[in-house]
Amino acid sequence: MPDKLNKTSARTPVAEIEHTRRDMFIDLAQELDNYAAHRDALTKLPNRALFMDRLEQALARAKIHNRLLALMLIDIHGLKNIDDTFGHDVGEHALLELATRLKNSVRAEDTVARLGGDEFAILLDDLSSINDAPPLADKILDTLNPPAIANDRKLAVTARIGISLYPVDGQDSGTLLECADIAVFRARDQDKSNYQFHSKDMSAKAFERRTLESSLRHAIEREELLLYYQPQVNVQTGKVSGVEALLRWQHPDLGMVSPSEFVPLLEETGLIVEAGQWALKTACIQTRTWHDHGFGNLRVSVNLSGRQFNDPTFVDAIEQVVRETAIVPNRLELEITESVIMRNTRTTVAALTSLGEMGVRLSIDDFGTGYSSLSYLKRFPIDTLKIDRSFIRDVISDTDDAAITRAIIGLGNSLNIDVIAEGVETKEQLEFLRSHHCDDIQGFLISQPLPAIEFSKFLEKTRNVKAI
Repeated sequence: MPDKLNKTSARTPVAEIEHTRRDMFIDLAQELDNYAAHRDALTKLPNRALFMDRLEQALARAKIHNRLLALMLIDIHGLKNIDDTFGHDVGEHALLELATRLKNSVRAEDTVARLGGDEFAILLDDLSSINDAPPLADKILDTLNPPAIANDRKLAVTARIGISLYPVDGQDSGTLLECADIAVFRARDQDKSNYQFHSKDMSAKAFERRTLESSLRHAIEREELLLYYQPQVNVQTGKVSGVEALLRWQHPDLGMVSPSEFVPLLEETGLIVEAGQWALKTACIQTRTWHDHGFGNLRVSVNLSGRQFNDPTFVDAIEQVVRETAIVPNRLELEITESVIMRNTRTTVAALTSLGEMGVRLSIDDFGTGYSSLSYLKRFPIDTLKIDRSFIRDVISDTDDAAITRAIIGLGNSLNIDVIAEGVETKEQLEFLRSHHCDDIQGFLISQPLPAIEFSKFLEKTRNVKAI
């Protein structure tokens, strides 16, 4: 019996080899699966899961040996614009180049990870002093500063870095990440590449920001958002020709919140698409009411954000609002900034052409502050240029502002495009604009923005008289 058992259980050399190969294949497959589960698919850098594991290990060592470490969160601004403008392949090429630069800018013992999208993280392990962090941050910014090159194109980005330190800012990974994230928000407040360390002052402001953001998410459903209306007046006739609809937020506890505080939050959270659609429909409904009360020539201008304009349902949403509110299309004017209109010329041409065919008017807001190339004025169906208030403010005393304002008016007149000057506050400014044949003005000289009821009274008051 033992001989029989030994005979049946014995393996031939060939069977042993096959068994060994199968085990090796299984081990290799498991190793590859484990690698893929902890690496970013594009850059092959550690992903969030692996980064958090290394951070936990580094914190454990730091606590035992009483050492310092720094956590950096890096926000690369501009990659989405590259994607939208030049295509996904070019965007990926730029991302890979920047990832390589980041990897090469730190020490061998440090960890560079891609957390997702355009967000990276760096773990600077075992620092000798807090003073070691700033030079490393400067080195990283210098490394990312030169434009990436793809298809002979120079692709510039901006890097914002938020830094938290152990044990100064926190004792655990969650707190350190939160502190670094708060510091990134501070860094985003600056237009240029920069880094910011976390501070207690930032934490207080971050709490206020989170509270405001939470309230903002419910503002639409609670009907806290409002529209105010500022009149636009024809310079030659003195009559009201149009009105700009301006978004406002009446917070139940804080009162009227400044647009400079909540509009950027709407942009960052993506809520601007929903809020913008509400503003557009509300403005059209109100304007249709004014048309029905004898102000049929009144034109309403509504601002569009970059997120709204890039939304794939953007044109359909405009068409739906025009249809539902029964507003005459050429009594609706959409205001877009130069930077938005130039982000993706292929989709921009299609969208603006569709809107032009619909009969909706298009205006370039803050004209003169963006792109120096004016070729898009010929390519796109633009109806109005709005001279930025920064030129109007000192147009009487500053020869450069006066020259720029005259040039914009002349450009509009030669291309048969209406020109509106915003921020007009004095009669001297009005007379300057009138003498150079500006079409319309808008500003406190005429009226501050008004609630719909007050603006209705303003219309009645100026129905048969000049507003200026």
